[in-house]
Amino acid sequence: MGISRKLAALAVAGLLALVAEPVSAAQTALRAADPSVLRVGGTYVAVQSVGGGIAVRQAASPDALAGVAARTVWSDTGNLGEVWAPEIHYDGGRYYIYFTAGRGAAHRMYVISSTAAASGYTGATRMVLPDDKWAIDGTMFVFNGQRWFVWSGWAGDTNVEQNLYIARMSSPTATTGARYVISQPRESWERVIGNPFINEGPEAIRDPNGQLHVTYSANGSWSEQYCIADLRLRAGGDPTYVWDWYKSNGCLFGSNRATMMAGWDPTLSANGPGHHTFVLLNGDIATSPPAGPRFPLMYHAVPEGMPYSWANRYWYTGTFCWWGNTTYSRANVPGPTSNTGYSIKFFE
Repeated sequence: MGISRKLAALAVAGLLALVAEPVSAAQTALRAADPSVLRVGGTYVAVQSVGGGIAVRQAASPDALAGVAARTVWSDTGNLGEVWAPEIHYDGGRYYIYFTAGRGAAHRMYVISSTAAASGYTGATRMVLPDDKWAIDGTMFVFNGQRWFVWSGWAGDTNVEQNLYIARMSSPTATTGARYVISQPRESWERVIGNPFINEGPEAIRDPNGQLHVTYSANGSWSEQYCIADLRLRAGGDPTYVWDWYKSNGCLFGSNRATMMAGWDPTLSANGPGHHTFVLLNGDIATSPPAGPRFPLMYHAVPEGMPYSWANRYWYTGTFCWWGNTTYSRANVPGPTSNTGYSIKFFE
């Protein structure tokens, strides 16, 4: 769907008059993957992996992030291995950066923290996650007064599929209790690319009804089949109970029409969009926008016409808004087989 048709759809839905920001779709100059961005006051803070370390950028807008110098805040002096997908969070006046490091089956989650966004970080502490299995793409959030940690990992010790797991947190750097699976890549549209099948890049957000969502990336990141889907927790549901989560019936943001959920259209200029970040005030899911306005989004993708590869991924700016009265359905499972509530519209 082109921009003009998207605007027409918003007008029909009664949303256009409430648009909070102008329509903007931009490939930035930043050739990188896995953006993580939040807003603190009037400053947008982004984090990325750079070589064997982690760097922070600060700018007055998401679009301006690519034009400012990155400042390295942590280097892998301990030879932990590949440093992937750092996530920046703000909690209790302190910044926390969660990231993955390791080689092969040894990838685990680590955390560093500081009172300043771009300096003064502690050394890396390995997070002791339940069952101590391969883990990447960890993210922290607070929902109903409880801190939670969600990540992508293996059930065992072999690379068969990447599931999404959740655990309670006793502090911003420690989990407590068991891990619980909340999503497995078992739908046909998230098994287009296998070896392994993938659910990764989880991002939490709360909708205008107060329901929790965890959006995530499906299919291999090495393919233009990469896309973003949604998990919606039923009202009053238990985040640790897999059957209280309802999955979108297809991709909500992707470049392959065959895998899109009915009513959602593929992208026009960004191939394989995925591993996104909702740009929220203090990164707090309680600041999720109301129905109607569109708010900033960043994600990575490969430009249309460029060969799809990890090396050709760029950060993009876009927007998102809530889309009401959307039913997610499932078959042959315990409990209700459908759930209606808010979904998400993503815009390039």
